[in-house]
Amino acid sequence: MKKTKKLELLEKTITDSGYKLRYEKGNFLGGDCRLRDDNIIVINKFLPTEGKIFTIARVLHKLNPANCPPEVKKIIEDSGFNTGNQLSLIESEP
Repeated sequence: MKKTKKLELLEKTITDSGYKLRYEKGNFLGGDCRLRDDNIIVINKFLPTEGKIFTIARVLHKLNPANCPPEVKKIIEDSGFNTGNQLSLIESEP
């Protein structure tokens, strides 16, 4: 799948989860925040496509939406995040 298609799929998934997506300029990578009653994801608009994909994948991994399509889970895993049950990681720590 092309990078632009991956980005579009992630953008659709995150907006379907109730988040607003904003591309802004500045000296930051991006992430999620809550402003009043709105959940917002802010992404640096000057990041390359891979950086935008990584930022959205990081937020989706944290949210772990139940209605996440398999394609999105694959993108999240390819970005270096595990979409499996995180409880086993907590139990295995000393």
